[in-house]
Amino acid sequence: MGQRAVVVELCSVIAIILLMSEGAIVRRDASCLNIVTRAEWSAKPAKQRDNITSLPVPFVILHHTYIPKDCNSSEECKEAMRSMQHMHQDLRGWFDIGYNFCVGETGEVYEGRGWDIQGAHAPRYNNRSTGICFIGDFMNSLPTPEMMEAAKDLIKCGVNRGSIAEDYKLLGHRQVRNTLCPGDTFYENITTWPHWDPLQDVVPVPKQ
Repeated sequence: MGQRAVVVELCSVIAIILLMSEGAIVRRDASCLNIVTRAEWSAKPAKQRDNITSLPVPFVILHHTYIPKDCNSSEECKEAMRSMQHMHQDLRGWFDIGYNFCVGETGEVYEGRGWDIQGAHAPRYNNRSTGICFIGDFMNSLPTPEMMEAAKDLIKCGVNRGSIAEDYKLLGHRQVRNTLCPGDTFYENITTWPHWDPLQDVVPVPKQ
């Protein structure tokens, strides 16, 4: 075999290896979708950030915003994120927006408090859960297929990166809090998702 043939064959082998590596990377990272960062939706700084003390967390808790209503574009969703942060941080006195992540109608995922940071979305579960909120009111309708697929991919990403336990339990907010969240129609759908758990741990609201 001549020198030129050896070089050509070597280049072919290298090309195949690179293509295989690229494919492997795509497959490995397929669930770690692009997330719209806090900077990209113009979040204000958090007043304080408390790390979750024990990882991976055993629970994923799903919410809906109810208000603001659904957002139909990237700009509308960014505005919804800013509105929620204002309500949570300035009106309720929380450190930051309450959720770890939010999902808009087009399937874009927005960083709230982010991975491994304690949220303010489910008392008694904030330090052992990832809170994902669907932007919109889902009492009588479902989130879009894009929203639900994005949330499932986000959960897979959390498992892959070690933030969410492989045997996590999926809950609707109403299972741990006296609330209609995440909406009747959406909650019924959630009960068909992988890892949904029928846990009921609602603490009665004290009578005044």
